[in-house]
Amino acid sequence: MAAAIRSAVGRGSIAAAAAIPASVRYASTKSFFPNEPEAPVVKTAVPGPNGKKAIAELDQVFDTRSVNFLSDYSKSIGNYIADPDGNMMLDVYAQIASIPVGYNNAHLAQAASSPQMVNALINRPALGNFPSSDWGEILKTGILKVAPKGLSNVFTALAGSDANELAYKAAFIYRRQLERGGPDVEFSEEEIASSMNNQAPGAAQLSILSFKSAFHGRLFGSLSTTRSKPIHKLDIPAFDWPQATFPLLKYPLEEHVEENRKAEQASLDEVEHLIQNWHLPPAAVMVEPIQSEGGDNHASPEFFQKLRALTRKYNVLLIADEVQTGVGATGKFWAHEHWNLEDPPDMVTFSKKAQTAGYYYASHALRPNKAYRQFNTWMGDPARAMIFRAIIEEIERLDLVNHTARVGEYLYAKLETLAKKYPEHFKNLRGKGQGTFIAFDSPKRDQFLAKAKEFGINIGGSGASAVRLRPMLTLQEHHCDILVEGMEKIVKAL
Repeated sequence: MAAAIRSAVGRGSIAAAAAIPASVRYASTKSFFPNEPEAPVVKTAVPGPNGKKAIAELDQVFDTRSVNFLSDYSKSIGNYIADPDGNMMLDVYAQIASIPVGYNNAHLAQAASSPQMVNALINRPALGNFPSSDWGEILKTGILKVAPKGLSNVFTALAGSDANELAYKAAFIYRRQLERGGPDVEFSEEEIASSMNNQAPGAAQLSILSFKSAFHGRLFGSLSTTRSKPIHKLDIPAFDWPQATFPLLKYPLEEHVEENRKAEQASLDEVEHLIQNWHLPPAAVMVEPIQSEGGDNHASPEFFQKLRALTRKYNVLLIADEVQTGVGATGKFWAHEHWNLEDPPDMVTFSKKAQTAGYYYASHALRPNKAYRQFNTWMGDPARAMIFRAIIEEIERLDLVNHTARVGEYLYAKLETLAKKYPEHFKNLRGKGQGTFIAFDSPKRDQFLAKAKEFGINIGGSGASAVRLRPMLTLQEHHCDILVEGMEKIVKAL
């Protein structure tokens, strides 16, 4: 019988799996983590008394107003996150989509204790001036091993916002080099003098075009392209850069084909108008494959193909922000692979699940024409790059990208069934064919998220009403069973 159960679950047979008792189903799939709990453990409210005490102590020296709960990472394992009160929650938020291969992954622990890692940690190099002798090897065996098709160069960074800002700078420098007549043309005296006064022509009168509801970070430049929530932007000076409407698709997709096609075309028409008419010409268009913080908003491959054609038509760069979508979560290593582009983006930014950051780029022409134009002390971190290398090795060993695509199909089918049973709580279910990058809208979203912890599930939201799933690549079918049964308990308790 056990073999039959494993076969049914492995094939993603929803009906067969549903007929199997939960206690049997949970044990029917061998876990990637032998010491992982069989199910969530809830001992107290979250946060509990120990957690509340620790938060109060932390608040004396650190702003805790955004804290959900304090975690005990020494006891967290695999897909489960522990807290100081002994609670063990199934974590499908994963540090805001940033843990790829589970807590306390043995292979990452081994990489973290290697002599090469120790050397990188205690002798951290200023990479622009004094890169370590093994830096090229670290890049080639890690970050560049998974470079998006057609993008064979990388500029490493410290975080997602940093990666995006560096990509913007590369776009501006490239555009001005073209306008000046090529990378070998020297700056004029007027350009040099005016740049020090933040004036044209030295301070280029250019922009980055982004989309409404987009999120690209909170640093000064990236914040000017972030449009997801006012709280991110209030009181901060911003550039007068254009924003186009991201298509707001209606679901189910198959029932709104013509409406969605018109919405996508309207967005493309707006992009073209802004490229042609905005008073600060866009040097690049910045876009997320799936708008994540803005509410998990999707668009079709055809939309992105036409967007790419527009950027080529007007000689504007296309930057894909894969900070949240990258590294396997959508069932492809890079989400923009779903677009089936013949002509790849000019740059792809990354961070989060990569545990490091930077941007890939296609051509050496996107390197500034002089040293120190793209520069800072660290320019990345070899230690974090080595962790990404170990993550890549673990993804390859367990075939986690294909695994996530398969588990995503299983999970989406179960959620479809749940949405039919409770349509008032699971609206606009989306992410089919996108691995575990799944979301739905809930009219009681904030209560849903809070109630989830009572049932041992840590889950997050996005936008105004979306519940978003951001599990690790190690999520398995038996975790999906626990998650979906927990969600049913949540909506019954609301």
